[in-house]
Amino acid sequence: MTDTVAPPMHDDVRARRAVTILVWAQSVLGAQMPVHFILGGLVGAMLAENKALATVPISMTVMGSMLAAPIMSMLMARLGRRTGFLIGALAGAGGAALAVHAIGQKDFALFCGAALLTGIYMSGHNFYRFAAADMASPAFRPKAISYVMAGGLVSALLGPELVIWFQDAMEPVPFAGAYRAVIVLNLVGVLPVLLLDIPPPTRRPRGERAGRPWREILADRRVVVAMLCAMVSYALMNLVMTSTPLAMLGCGFGTPDAAGVVRLHVLAMYGPSFFTGSVIARLGAPRVIAMGLACLAVAALIALSGIEIEHFTAALILLGVGWNFGFIGATTMLAGAHLPEERARVQGLNDFLVMGLVTAASFSSGALMAAFGWSAVNLAMLPFLTAAGAALIWLVLREGVRARA
Repeated sequence: MTDTVAPPMHDDVRARRAVTILVWAQSVLGAQMPVHFILGGLVGAMLAENKALATVPISMTVMGSMLAAPIMSMLMARLGRRTGFLIGALAGAGGAALAVHAIGQKDFALFCGAALLTGIYMSGHNFYRFAAADMASPAFRPKAISYVMAGGLVSALLGPELVIWFQDAMEPVPFAGAYRAVIVLNLVGVLPVLLLDIPPPTRRPRGERAGRPWREILADRRVVVAMLCAMVSYALMNLVMTSTPLAMLGCGFGTPDAAGVVRLHVLAMYGPSFFTGSVIARLGAPRVIAMGLACLAVAALIALSGIEIEHFTAALILLGVGWNFGFIGATTMLAGAHLPEERARVQGLNDFLVMGLVTAASFSSGALMAAFGWSAVNLAMLPFLTAAGAALIWLVLREGVRARA
């Protein structure tokens, strides 16, 4: 069966209504990710016999997101964004419920399973930005993506507060109360998503290809470069951010100092989103991506230049801004580089590759830090930034005005 009437290609009125709901989802439902990233390592250290495995639950969440990305994307293409996001919220609630049980049973393996299930929510969460672009016109598209990403600022502030308010709510079992709060967060916070109105692309007859074959899609330089820049921006941010608290404690700073630097980093990640879309609309996605890669490179150089609190602070702020410009710019470029009927395949592959490299960064960050130190973590950024920068220059030189759109 095929749809009798195709949805309009662009409808900014409906797109703005959808963005409002997606900002809510990013702000409220997204708060569960900071909760898990704050507590995952602490619970892992509490439950694991080998303390070197403490951060495995966080890596399992990232890996779960990577594995779920293509499946979630295809589900959304068939059943719609709303259904996909509902499934994600249910997975988030289920993962939190399993985490409560695992903590009560002191079962590290079960807690890792809960973290993997939470990764399904994380995968759905990562598609909020693409959903914002589905019905937006080319002029509104970068702003729509940017507004939704700005909701991450609220979630980044709300998540730690949930930990503070509820981590001891199930005494004498530590931390379980915060995960119980995440169950409620998902079940209540998802209600506005029921009003989301984004029609799926028109279904084609069985056996008929939706869009171009893969060889043509991947022959599009914009698709390949957008994916590469998204991968590099996200993975390098994760690589350095994960090691920063360890490096600061090793340099003699206290936990409050590390927490303060990470807080500024998170503000720098999401704060620019209020204007990133407008900058992209004015300058074009490639230039904004280039600015992001440059910020990441300067962050690495500052981190290599010293180990005073000022060095950590400046490096982490630039790391956050670099991620914002690089990742939102790459998302905007990719959203404009494929046909509507190709979005499930292209976006699914993109997030699979992005979260795959983030998973590798998550697993390798601690190992690099332990084996070679803070300088090695930052030096590891430079080859990836060089590759992404060279690809971006190649794209602009080959495609000119078309690449700058």
